[in-house]
Amino acid sequence: MGNSVVKHRKLILLISIILLIPSILGFIGTRVNYDILKYLPESIETVKGQNILLDDFGKGGFAFVMVENMKDRDVVKLKKEIENVDHVDSVIWYDTLADISMPKEVLPSEVYDFFNNDEKKATMMAVFFDSGTSDEASINALEEIRGITSDQCFVSGMTAFVLDLKNISLHEEPVYIAIAVIIAIILLSIFMDSFVIPFIFIASIGMAILYNMGSNYFLGEISYITKAISAVLQLGVTMDYSIFLWHSYKDHKAVHETGEEAMKHAINETLVSVAGSSITTIAGFIALCFMTFTLGFDIGVVMAKGVLIGVIVSVTALPAMILAFEKAIDKTAHKPIMINSEKLAPKIVKNRFVILLIFVAIAVPSFIGYQNTPVYYDLDKSVPQTLDFAVAKAELDDTFHTGTCEMILADANLSPGDTEAMMKEIEQVDGINKVLGTSTVLGPLVPREIVPTDINKMFTSGDRQLLILTTEYAVASDELNAQIREVNQVMDKYDETAMLIGEGPCTNDLIDITDIDFKNVTTVSVLAIFLIILLVLKSISIPVVLVSVIEVAIFLNLGLPYYQGIEIPFIAGICISTIQLGATVDYAILMTNKYKGNRIGGMDKESAITGALADSIPSIIVSALSFFGATIGVGLYSEIDIIGTLCTLMARGAIVSMIAVIFVLPSMLMLFDKIICKTTLDMRRLGDKHEC
Repeated sequence: MGNSVVKHRKLILLISIILLIPSILGFIGTRVNYDILKYLPESIETVKGQNILLDDFGKGGFAFVMVENMKDRDVVKLKKEIENVDHVDSVIWYDTLADISMPKEVLPSEVYDFFNNDEKKATMMAVFFDSGTSDEASINALEEIRGITSDQCFVSGMTAFVLDLKNISLHEEPVYIAIAVIIAIILLSIFMDSFVIPFIFIASIGMAILYNMGSNYFLGEISYITKAISAVLQLGVTMDYSIFLWHSYKDHKAVHETGEEAMKHAINETLVSVAGSSITTIAGFIALCFMTFTLGFDIGVVMAKGVLIGVIVSVTALPAMILAFEKAIDKTAHKPIMINSEKLAPKIVKNRFVILLIFVAIAVPSFIGYQNTPVYYDLDKSVPQTLDFAVAKAELDDTFHTGTCEMILADANLSPGDTEAMMKEIEQVDGINKVLGTSTVLGPLVPREIVPTDINKMFTSGDRQLLILTTEYAVASDELNAQIREVNQVMDKYDETAMLIGEGPCTNDLIDITDIDFKNVTTVSVLAIFLIILLVLKSISIPVVLVSVIEVAIFLNLGLPYYQGIEIPFIAGICISTIQLGATVDYAILMTNKYKGNRIGGMDKESAITGALADSIPSIIVSALSFFGATIGVGLYSEIDIIGTLCTLMARGAIVSMIAVIFVLPSMLMLFDKIICKTTLDMRRLGDKHEC
């Protein structure tokens, strides 16, 4: 392969550039989903209920529009304007249920209070769209509604959240790439031996990122989280491959007459090494695909694909670019800045007992923090509270105490008396503000046959009737989750087929599902990587040592927020535990391979470990700092907390794993050397020759 790449390097560069065209088109054409709840499995009742609401009632996303200090006739005019917006299915206000000439006070008090707050001179209307919460049609409709409403109006709801999230994401995403690239170039310029080579690395990895993002077109859509982090994450985890090729090329250039000949050998050497090391990274991402909450599949597939593409580019386009710019690289050569690993390594090995004591002392509180780090599921917390959505939601909560809105899909054949009784009992549940349905407006004694067509169509479709309820509790709060359980119990007494749907119930399901997913993904990733290390290093004990060191680094990384008193988004723990393990266990494998080679070559354990550590420190530091540089800037910059937290944790995880491998792993290898020798296939052949 090395011969072919070097021989056809100009053709490879030409093809690489041409492939950017469909990649850019695919990137532009890939739809981005901004609704995390859409990744809940279709089999759960809340998702089935949402689909019934859309299919049978024609109602998908919804929004609340609150109006202050506006006369009724102007509200009616505004309502008609909103109703004329494309993809608005219906707008429910009090004139929907009674003639505008009828005094509001004549309406049942439940209806009047649902829509009005006299003290604050405010009224509220509910707007339903005929498309899903995060569909483009709903988002465009809500954007138009905002355009026709005045400063007296506040528009909130899940679709409003999605719109604001989309806008801030589109604004921030180009900055993510710019920050990651600038920091990566600065770090590489310091630690590499040429000022030009960092730009070549970035160019080749940039190609790989575009290929990956363009190929997402075939997935149909990706989440905004995947889109936001995949580029910087791919930059961070695949930079190693470029660095390895460069170091291998430099080594072979010293013993071969031409750069072409040196590159042939470097490609072969890199392909073997990188293919092996990339497997653990890919395994970490593939583990995310085992989540029932399919956001994990979304991130896992895109990133596993990105790593594979990164490997291919590092042994094709990158060698061609290095040879093309060889003169410029040589002219800008300089001495890299790096700590003296030859002096540091013996000190680390000498102080191994102190290091192990510190390791054990840190491990226990780290695990406690890891188990108890608070997480949040309320997506509202992930965005700045200055957004239009957040301001409107706060105003609505303050005026109408609507922490969230939920809906009940009940049997349409349930008698008016039973429906009324169920609604009354639900209203008695702690935190429930109001329940709105046909019987609320007309009373239980009015025969269904004479209910006005407009009202009947709004609240009944086929064999289902719709009830709307508001609660003062916030989404994902313990109070709301307890309330949901109690409402479900009341519903089951009257109608076992009834479904409670909305953001609150969906988030409650999300909590239950991701709690199980976290355990499953962690188990799968550990077992997969354990098995890969076992097969690659032909040892039973080495995988235990390596995974243990990285797992404690993960405990420390994810446990720190507990001691800082910081809540992290629920998805962070699941993703970081697998990404950090898959991406940074390579540091440990690199050192262990060198240790193993030294032992087989005849060195005693202390010399073997010291030599392996000294040889590995520069590579580990550059690799970890590249990962850190690609993610830390985004973590500090992003106003979207899910993105910012994920990148901050990845950046810190790279540094923590680097420290653990450089300081703790040599001590562990010294401690378990005899066991490793006896349980490692290649080392068992040594017998007692080298004190194994």
